[in-house]
Amino acid sequence: MNRQLSQQEIDAVFQNVRGSQSEGSPSRRAISFDFRRPDRIAKSQLRAIHQLHDNFVRNLVSSLSAYLRSYLIVNLVSVEQLSYSEFLECLPSPTVIASLGLKPYDGNAVLELNSSLIFPILEILLGGDGKLQFTAQREITEIEQVLLDGLFRLILRDLKEAWRFVSNIDFSIDTIETEPQFLQILAPTEAVVAVAIEIRIGESIGMMNIAMPSIIIKMMRQKFDQQWSLRKSESTADEQMRILNLVRAAKLRSEVVLEGPELLLRDLMNLEPGDVLSFDYRVNRPLDLLLNGDKRYVGELVSVGRRAGLRITGPAEEES
Repeated sequence: MNRQLSQQEIDAVFQNVRGSQSEGSPSRRAISFDFRRPDRIAKSQLRAIHQLHDNFVRNLVSSLSAYLRSYLIVNLVSVEQLSYSEFLECLPSPTVIASLGLKPYDGNAVLELNSSLIFPILEILLGGDGKLQFTAQREITEIEQVLLDGLFRLILRDLKEAWRFVSNIDFSIDTIETEPQFLQILAPTEAVVAVAIEIRIGESIGMMNIAMPSIIIKMMRQKFDQQWSLRKSESTADEQMRILNLVRAAKLRSEVVLEGPELLLRDLMNLEPGDVLSFDYRVNRPLDLLLNGDKRYVGELVSVGRRAGLRITGPAEEES
C-alpha cells in the first residue's frame, strides 16, 4: 500500500473535494437579509392595511366636510414600508407632527399634517373661506395648536373606527412638534408602515402622513388573518343577529288599499252629499298589505273594536 499517487490522481481528488463542498455549502441556500429593515411585514398584510385606510379615507372626507363646512377631496396615495429615518426625510419643515399613543400596545405612531393644510384649516375655523394661498413657512403658535385639537380628535376618531375591524386601538396624542427631527420616538433604522393621504381644500393641496411601527403591525398578524377569513366566509349567526338588532328600530310605511271602480274626473267633481258609490268589493276578498309600496303579505278584513283591521293570513305570492 506504499504506492505513490500521480499528479493527475491528486488533482482529481482535490476537484472531487471542491465539488462536494460547493454542493453542500450553506452559502448556496442563503437568502440575503437586510439588517436595516428587520421588521418587514408580508405583502398580504400590507394590502389589508391599504384596504383598511381606504375605509378611513371615505369616512374622513365626510367628517372633515361636516366639521369645516367646506368641500374637500381626500385621496389615499400610497401605503409602503420604510425605515423611520426615511419617513422623516420625506416630511417638510416646519410642519405639524404628533406622537400618537397606541393603547393597549406599547409604542407610538406618528401623524403629520403639512403646513399647506394647517393654515387653510385654521382660516376656515376662524370664519374664513380657506381660499387664500398661504406661502409663509412658519411654525404654528400655541393658540393655533389649541384650535387644532378638535381637528385631531376627529381624525383619531375615524382612525380608531377604521382599525376597529382588526384591533381596538385607543389613539391619543402624546406630544406635538413642528420639526420632524425633534420627534425621535423610534430608532432611525426601525421599520414603519407609512400611509400617505392627499387632502385638497379649495386651491390648497397638502399631505397627511401616518407611520405605524411594523413590529406592532406584525403583532396583529393573526387578527388580520382572522378578519380576512371572516370577510371571505359567509356571515355568522351572531353577525346576522347584530344586523337584525340594528334594523329593528327602522320604520316602515304600511298600507292596505281597497281597490274600486275607475271614475271620470267630471263624475268625481259632480258627487254630492247623499250619493252612493259602489266599490263592488267582496268583504271576504283577500287584501294586500304593502310595506313601503311593495306587496309583502295578504290578509282579511276584521273588526277591532270600532275600527277596521287586517288579519295577516300569509305571505304575498311572488309575481312571475
